[in-house]
Formats: sequence, C-alpha cells, structure tokens
Amino acid sequence: MFIDIHAHAYRIPNPFVVRFPSAEELIQRYDECGIEMGCVLPVVNSEIYLPQANEDILEMAEKYPDRIIPFCNIDPRAISNCSHAPLDRVLSYYKEKGCRGVGEIMPNLPTEDERVQNLFRCAAKVGLPVTWDGSDRLYGDFGLQDDPGIPQFERTLNRFPTLKVFAHGPIFWSELAKNHSHAERKPVFNDDGDYVIRPIAPEKIQEEGVVPKLFRAHPNLMGELSDAFSMLNCDPEFGAIFLTEFQDRLYFGTDYCCLGMEFKTMNLLLKWRDEKRISETVFKKIARENAIKFFDLPLSLD
Repeated sequence: MFIDIHAHAYRIPNPFVVRFPSAEELIQRYDECGIEMGCVLPVVNSEIYLPQANEDILEMAEKYPDRIIPFCNIDPRAISNCSHAPLDRVLSYYKEKGCRGVGEIMPNLPTEDERVQNLFRCAAKVGLPVTWDGSDRLYGDFGLQDDPGIPQFERTLNRFPTLKVFAHGPIFWSELAKNHSHAERKPVFNDDGDYVIRPIAPEKIQEEGVVPKLFRAHPNLMGELSDAFSMLNCDPEFGAIFLTEFQDRLYFGTDYCCLGMEFKTMNLLLKWRDEKRISETVFKKIARENAIKFFDLPLSLD
C-alpha cells in the first residue's frame, strides 16, 4: 500500500543518539505496516550521527533487492573541502552501482555554502535527485542552515532547475504557514544531546507560506512528507487542499531512524482518505504511485 522514500538503517546498529534499525528490523516494520519498498539513505555527516558507508546501503539492497532502494550520500567537504571538488566522479560511481538518489544532505552549513552548491551542481550533472534537510541555526544542530522564508533554498532551486529536490524536515514544512514563530521552526537539543521537542505548528494556518508558492514556481521541487504531519494536521482543511493541489509531487516517507517510531503521516493519510478529505486518487499517488513512476520501480500501479 505504501512506498517509503526516506528511511535509515545501519549494518550494525549502535546506541548513540537514536537506535537505528538494522535492515532486517526495517523490513520487519515494513511488513507490519504494509510498506512494499523503501529508499534507505546513508548518514555521512558527523554533526549528529556516526557516519556510515554507502557500501553498507548497497549491501542491504543486494541482500533485499525487492524491498530496499539504495541512495548514496557524500559530505560536501569530501575529497578536497573546496567548491570545485570533483564530487560528480564519486556520484557517478555510486549511480553505476545502483544508487537512485543522494541524501539526505544535512551538514550544518549554509545552504548556499559553495561546497554545498557544488554537491548540488554535481548531482544535477550526474542526474541524481537529492534529499534536503534544513536547520535554523549554525552550530549545535544538523541540517543545511536557512533563514525564515528559506530564501537560500529558493535560490538553489533557481540555480539548478534540472536538479530534482526532495524537500524534507521541519524547517521546510514549517513554511507552509506565513508568520509562524521562527524560533520554533525546529526542535533543539539539550546539553545531553537529546531533542527538546517543542510545538512548531500553529493552531490554524491563517495564510499560506512560501512552500505552496515554491511548488507552483519550481517544477523540480518535490515534497517528502515524513515531517509534515504537525503542519498538515493543525489545519485539515488547508492540509487536504495542499495535498490535492500538489498530488503529483508529494511522496510518502517515514524517516525511520528509531525503533518503535510512530508513522504519523501514514496514519494521517489513511484517516483523511477514509474521511474523504482526500480522494482515493490523491491517496494512491502520494502513498506509492508517484514513487513507482519516479524511480521506475518493478511494481504494479493497480
């Protein structure tokens, strides 16, 4: 019923920050939830998690080819820590190995840092989509820093019109609403390295923010919904209209990175389908059909 375009797994899980699943634990959860396949995204940025090898993800996909779609990832500071590092050579290598995308990209650098822009440039050259995750700050967090209204992200979309970008994370989805509290765009960490969860959603979306405008202006923008739950759920009428308008460029994702995680966006999509807030057509596109078409997966659309 679902295809997950954003999940994580470690070859040998470790206890730091969160307890990532193994490939076997990921598939077990997929079986329980009705998820047919999933994209597994390697973590390579040291700002928060311990980096892992792209080869680990390729090994998982080789072992479970009908369940795992491999992504590759590369830190933009790799090779030479400069704005002209030949990262396209690295990405081409992993594309030939079967990787279908890059990300998630989440070093704690400005989105318009020229090393980050070089990574985007190389991904566009090679023909791989990227998954972007953001932050509202530099230092003490992970994710590409951007300002309220995500202008750096918008300029990146303008700069690389052929680059397919999966937008992800609370920084992006908070911009569904205008004039929200900028200080609560993303949860923060305490001194023990744990998230201090704070609400980021308004009681109701009074006026649309920049995100719908970006979707209308940039056909290379796509949305991954794992972190969109709180903003969609705070205003079901607005949320259903948004899902319907952009039904062809929205994708289900779990961001599965901790055993026992609740898949809130999955529950919301099922609920809104059953309540007929969204049509069966919209539900099917977001749940699986858009992913089947985009990644040309060997699955039926029926």
